[in-house]
Order: sequence, then C-alpha cells, then structure tokens
Amino acid sequence: MTTTTAVRTGLALSGVTLTYPDGESRLTALDDVELSVAPGEFVAVVGPSGCGKSSLLAVAATLLRPDRGRVLIDGVDAGALGEQQRTSLRRERLGIVFQQSNLLASLTAVEQLLVLESVRGRRPAAARRRAEELLESVGLAGPKQLRRPHQLSGGERQRVNIARALFGSPSVLLVDEPTSALDHERGAQVVELLAGVTRTHGTATVMVTHDRELLGRTDRVLEMHDGRLTAR
Repeated sequence: MTTTTAVRTGLALSGVTLTYPDGESRLTALDDVELSVAPGEFVAVVGPSGCGKSSLLAVAATLLRPDRGRVLIDGVDAGALGEQQRTSLRRERLGIVFQQSNLLASLTAVEQLLVLESVRGRRPAAARRRAEELLESVGLAGPKQLRRPHQLSGGERQRVNIARALFGSPSVLLVDEPTSALDHERGAQVVELLAGVTRTHGTATVMVTHDRELLGRTDRVLEMHDGRLTAR
C-alpha cells in the first residue's frame, strides 16, 4: 500500500479509542473520538491537564496505535500500514510543532531545517533555498537565519520550530502547546503566525493549547474532557 496520495483531504479520526494499563484495569485516554480537519482549517483543542489532549496528538501523528478506530491522513488509513510505511507517512504528510523547540544548540536557524535533508533526498542548493524562504515567511530573515538558538528569543525559536515542521510540505500540522513558554504578546504572535501558515500552506492544523485567550484566530474550538471530544 502506498503512503502517498495526489489529493489532500486533511485529517480524519473515526471512532478512535485509546486505553493504557492502570494497575489491574485500563485507563481510557481517548473515548470514541471523532475529528475531521480539512485542508486550510485551523482547529484548537482545549481542556484540563490529563484530559487526553496529548494522547490525541500522538494518535493523530501515528505515534500511537489506537485500540479501536481509524486515523486517516489524506485518505490513507495509518492503521493499515506497516511500521516502515507509517514512518514514511509521517515524514511525507505530517508536520509536528512540539511544545519545546528542541533545537540543536550547535546549529544555526537555517541548519535546523537542513539537518534531515539527507533523509528526504532533496538537492542541497534547493533545500537551502527552501529553508531560507520558509524562515523568511515566519519572520526570520537575513542575519537571524544564521543565529544559533541561544541568540534567538523564545518566540523566534518557536518560529524556527514552525518552519522546520513545514519543511517537508506536510498536509497535516499538529501543534502542541506552542505558547506555553511565551508571554501573552509573543504567544499571540505565534498563534497569528499559525493561522497564516494554515491558510498559505493549506495545512489541516490541530493546535492543543491551555490558553483560551488565544483562540480568536482559529476556525473551530473543541473541548476535551475525560477523553471525549466535543464542540465548544
């Protein structure tokens, strides 16, 4: 089975249930979750700590297999794929923005995007041009592209993180608490940037966040409680 498709249809979770061992019983992290995010749509998921938000992202990213249900990325059923195919699907179709930027201290901003290019096989000159263009598109132009993480502000490091997630031209963008380490102003700028990225790149974007004051730029807000996902 191929992991690629010519048409972008975004992300769809259908009847997804995920449980974890909890002593002699099992704890339900996701309870019959339904979620559909179209290309160019920006969806926020909010809820208290421990409600299942992180599990939702992990399943959507195909990092965890659910007990039941289906995860479709551009119409491809991730559950029907072998591990190597799932890895290829993640590399080709998914971009993940982690809560912490996890940038390599010794690399410049542009090098952060290029470090995995040997895996994708893109020509070095073309890869560097795309890296520079992406960094410029998230507000990091010129000399800032040559700065290392300790020379960048927290908001600038998160911009590198977003550009890195976009480098493989993903269909689905999964964002985990992108503003947790930022003040309100910089957090608002990052969410504004994510809204623009979603429209410009046509990604199906899911953002998990605890900050309910930064939801105005999203298209939909969903609440998660005890593993269940509902419209706000």
